[in-house]
Amino acid sequence: MATKKKIVKVLIADDQTLFREGIKDVLTGEKWISVVGEAADGEEAVALAKKLKPDVILMDIKLPKMDGITATKNIKKTEPNINILMLSSFEDEAHVMDAVQAGANGYLSKMLPAAELVNSIRTFTTEGLMIPQQMLSKLLQGLRKMGEPNAPTQAMLTKTEIKVLDMLGSGLSNKELAMELNCSVKTIKNHLNSAFHKLGVTSRTEAVVKAIKLGIISSDK
Repeated sequence: MATKKKIVKVLIADDQTLFREGIKDVLTGEKWISVVGEAADGEEAVALAKKLKPDVILMDIKLPKMDGITATKNIKKTEPNINILMLSSFEDEAHVMDAVQAGANGYLSKMLPAAELVNSIRTFTTEGLMIPQQMLSKLLQGLRKMGEPNAPTQAMLTKTEIKVLDMLGSGLSNKELAMELNCSVKTIKNHLNSAFHKLGVTSRTEAVVKAIKLGIISSDK
C-alpha cells in the first residue's frame, strides 16, 4: 500500500486581500497543500497560529496592529515547531536580519513567480528552506558586523558537521549535500540534527546564522 503523503497546512498572513486571495488560489491547486486560514493583521496571525497550528505561515513583514517581525517572535515563543516563511517586498539587509533574528525560517520576495513560490514551500517543508542567494549575501553582510561574546568554539562540532554547515551557507539541499559528500541523505540529516542540538537551534537558517556569529564558519561566500 502506498504511503499517504502528508498534507502541509498553510496560514497566509497579509493585509492585502487581493494578495492573500492570489496566493490562496495558487496554493489551492496543489493537492499536498491545505490553506487552513488567513490573517489580515499581526494579532490575528498570532491568534490563528495558536488555534490552527499550521505547518507553515506565509508572513508579510508590514502588518497592521502588530508587524510581522513581532508576530513571528510571539508565535515562536509558544509554537516553536511552526515554520514561518517571510514574504516581503523589502529585500534590504536590515529586514532580512530582523526576520531571521525573530525566528523566521526563510525569507522570500513577494515578486516570486507562482511556480517558484510553490517549489519554495515544498523545499521549505521537506528540508528547511535557506535564504535565497541574493538575500543571503545581505544577511551575511549584517552578520559580519555582529559578534557573540563568550561563545563556544568550533571544537563542539565535528569536522564533518562544520563542513556541512559551511555548505549550507551556499543554499544546498540535503540531496545536493549528500552528493557533494558522497554519502546518503539520511547521513546528512544525522549530521544536521547533531549540529542543531549542539548549537541549540531548530532550523537550517538558524544553524548557519549562529555558526557564522560564533566564527565556526566564514561569512565570506
